[in-house]
Amino acid sequence: MKTPRAVWIAGIAAAIALPFVHRDPYHLHILVLILIWSFAYTSWSIMGRFGLVSLGHGGFMGVGAYVTALLWNHLGMSPWLGIPLAMVAAALLALVVGYPCFRFRITGHYFVLVTLALSGIVLQVITATRDYTGGSLGYTPDRATSGRQLLALQFDDKVIWYFIALLIWLSGLLIWRWIDRSMGRYAMDAISEDEDAAAAVGVNVTAEKLKITVISALMTALAGALYCQYQMFISPDTVSGISVSLQMAFAAIVGGLYVSFGPTIGAVITILLAETLRIGFGTNAVGWDNLVYGVLLVLFIIFLPKGILGSVIEKLKTQRKPSLRS
Repeated sequence: MKTPRAVWIAGIAAAIALPFVHRDPYHLHILVLILIWSFAYTSWSIMGRFGLVSLGHGGFMGVGAYVTALLWNHLGMSPWLGIPLAMVAAALLALVVGYPCFRFRITGHYFVLVTLALSGIVLQVITATRDYTGGSLGYTPDRATSGRQLLALQFDDKVIWYFIALLIWLSGLLIWRWIDRSMGRYAMDAISEDEDAAAAVGVNVTAEKLKITVISALMTALAGALYCQYQMFISPDTVSGISVSLQMAFAAIVGGLYVSFGPTIGAVITILLAETLRIGFGTNAVGWDNLVYGVLLVLFIIFLPKGILGSVIEKLKTQRKPSLRS
């Protein structure tokens, strides 16, 4: 089901006009978080939709966030340069882990375990190098002096961050759409069905998998860097580790893994759930969101395997077919 161009134009126009109509700082803060995490979840779904279930994306996000902040604090390197370097670091990490896995046909739950180890290793490195990263206490990028906010990518105005996050979110949808319409999509579909059959007809299985993995890692690192610059504080638990990886998987699957807007629906659910628990229960609810994610994930896999948006679209298609026949 294709979204009409007029709907796209109207939606983008409404999103651009929103901060000029409603400027409540808290609501803008929630929207910025939703847009940044939507981009991160979209990056996970780019792999997940082809059967490459990764639990290592918390590692990629942690690399993006910490490398950017460390380069700024210790070397004075602007995030405009630090973010691309952090993305390259995440891509190299994806190649180091992905190439042997794909070359030696490590798939299924074995691939999941390898990526799980990656996420844990990045978390342990961040925690162990506490002299530089702050360890479990967290890390704060140095505040830029007056007149250097643009160079440091630090803005106090949430409207500016809203437009940055909106642009990044739209770019994520375009990347998803580009992959969906490329020849690589058909190659990955064939690989996810049967690797041997795909290789027999000339598909370079290792190269296609690596390409998708690197794109996903680059996007995830960018999301981590932007989250760091917006929040001006990061910790191992918020941008790396297994909990972040599970959060990405949960959001993408619940929203709709095979629909471009599915991860966005998942981001709305996860952010609002976390905020509701925080406001309603305060410090007594620490960790509850992960418990709720786990329970909901099991329920959705059993009863709504295509996610909320995917199930709605499928139902609309089934209702449309009888009407077309009549």
